[in-house]
Amino acid sequence: MATPQSILPLPKVAPKGRDIGFAVGIITILCILFLPIPVFMIDVGLAFSIAFAVLILMVSLWIQRPLDFSSFPTILLIATMIRLSLNIATTRVILSHGHEGHDAAGGVIAGFSSLVMSGDFVIGLIVFLILIVVNFIVITKGATRIAEVGARFTLDAIPGKQMSIDADLSAGTIDEKEAQRRRRELEEESSFYGAMDGASKFVRGDAVAGLLITAINIFGGIIIGYFRHGMEIGEAADVFVKLSVGDGIVTQIPALIVSLAAGLIVTRGGTQGSTDTAVIGQLSSYPKAMSVAAGLMFLLAVIPGLPFVPFTVLGGLLAAGAWVVPRQIEAQNKALRDEEEKKAVQKQEVERDTVKNVLKTTEIELALGKLVSPRLLGAHQELAFRVSKMRKKFAVQYGFVVPEIKVTDDIAIPDKSYQIRIHGTTVAASTLRVGEVLVITGKRHKPSVPGDEVREPAFGMPAFSVLEHFVEDLKREGFHPIDNISALLTHVSEVIRNNLPSLLSFKDVKILIDRLDPEYKKLADEICSSHMSYSGLQAILKLLLAERVSIRNLHLILEAVAELAPHLKKAEQIVEHVRVRMSQQICGDLSDNGVLRVVRIGTKWDLIFQQALKRDAKGEVIEFDIDPRHLEEFSNEASKVIREFMDEGLPFVLVTLPETRSYVRMITERLFSTLPVLSHVELAKGTEIKILGSIS
Repeated sequence: MATPQSILPLPKVAPKGRDIGFAVGIITILCILFLPIPVFMIDVGLAFSIAFAVLILMVSLWIQRPLDFSSFPTILLIATMIRLSLNIATTRVILSHGHEGHDAAGGVIAGFSSLVMSGDFVIGLIVFLILIVVNFIVITKGATRIAEVGARFTLDAIPGKQMSIDADLSAGTIDEKEAQRRRRELEEESSFYGAMDGASKFVRGDAVAGLLITAINIFGGIIIGYFRHGMEIGEAADVFVKLSVGDGIVTQIPALIVSLAAGLIVTRGGTQGSTDTAVIGQLSSYPKAMSVAAGLMFLLAVIPGLPFVPFTVLGGLLAAGAWVVPRQIEAQNKALRDEEEKKAVQKQEVERDTVKNVLKTTEIELALGKLVSPRLLGAHQELAFRVSKMRKKFAVQYGFVVPEIKVTDDIAIPDKSYQIRIHGTTVAASTLRVGEVLVITGKRHKPSVPGDEVREPAFGMPAFSVLEHFVEDLKREGFHPIDNISALLTHVSEVIRNNLPSLLSFKDVKILIDRLDPEYKKLADEICSSHMSYSGLQAILKLLLAERVSIRNLHLILEAVAELAPHLKKAEQIVEHVRVRMSQQICGDLSDNGVLRVVRIGTKWDLIFQQALKRDAKGEVIEFDIDPRHLEEFSNEASKVIREFMDEGLPFVLVTLPETRSYVRMITERLFSTLPVLSHVELAKGTEIKILGSIS
């Protein structure tokens, strides 16, 4: 796929003259291999080699990831060539002028030989051999192995990473520019580890070459000093061994530093951050480990024969670290949490002002007036706690979690009012008398304290609003005062019950099915793949919730739906069958202390409703056509009877014929929205029934 030229990275242009200087430097290194140079230039070159090695080590310590030092293999080759060229130059000087004394090869070699060997070339020879062992066997060999494995694994992982990039691009997770950046990074990673695999051989070969060159300098120098310059064997050995070993040490020190840098880079792997962050940060992140190490140091300090001070000091430092580090980690975590919360708040503020956020509607919203808001928001914790308890109660009672209730203040509504909104539409509103309590009076006498006659907002019952100062007087008179928050939440709760179907979303249905046992999840998949859609199942659940039938026993509902779904397509007919199957639960939820109080539909109205059912040739009901005069007459009679029983305050249900149940419910819900309507077949076996009366 062609990449637009506009998104390609521009090549980095080096400052004018740098490329020429770099080429001159490479030519100079090659010239040193063949041409003699003065001793002063050798001292400068050896000092430069050490400084260059230290610079490489420092850069390898501070890079964030290995690819940030992708030029390391090239630099490693250049550093190796510098050391080898200087080694050859010092070899030429040692063999040519070594008989002149210990300073014949320059001040750097003489200084290191004097410092390291302490005047004894045997000590210098042993130190040199140890440096060779450390560099060649320990550091270089390990780094070489890690580089080989890293190169192999990186090359093997390229196809999978390439497919992952293509998949993210196809899914729209990343754009073309990001995909190109990742591909380029993948190419650089494979090239880097492949180059490191080969470059590690430079360091290994350099160590071998250093050992051979030093041996040649020693034996060649002794032979030249003895045969050419007439030196004694002991004198020649003393001079040329010191010079050769000094030269070897000066060469091996930068070689060891560069080997260490190579090892640090290849052992970093996928660790992000500089080396101090990766190593020290991770070591100090485990205070328990530091505590155990401190205890061990203190134990070693008290063992007879071991020095007390070093182990005690180390134990104290580790113990102090174990005490300080957890507090630093907690402070850092707190700072990160505060920063994340601050960013989240800023993001919400930005999103709040966007056009897309305006299009979003809150599922349940409680909007408070200007005078109501300070009073309720001041009791924010109590309000949030009681709302949480109310949502849990709904989840247990009806079988799904209702959405969160968003509490806002709205200056557009009256100061002492509040509105309850479902999906952005106001479905209920009322006035809240701040600083007063509510007393439900019903048919009882009114309180003796001063107050106003009002209607309770949730059910519209007669009530009395009294100032909070008279609460104790009301209790002495036998009344139960209701505070503002309780009255408000009762109203919200009743509104939610009346709107349960609209609050059951498609997402909620999927969540409920996913929580089922695997067998019932499979049953739901079979139903929704063969006989109906998930939206059809959602419609059935909504019809149940519309009559406040709990869907907590979803597995029973699925079994009932599976029985009839292959034969019927109408959700209303399937729901009637589901209700019969769930009769035990329905009657249990509607019973009062195990007694189900019933008001029957009289024979007259059963006959009229039966005659209003219009059927097709197969005998299935296709229409409910009732005379408007009969409808008005039934509404008047039903209202009179039902209100009489409701005023007694006892719960009851209306019972009718199975075929007319849904139509009777359709008529009565406009008069009494909370009155349950059952059919005769929905009265569960074993339920104690008490008939209160009939509508006739």
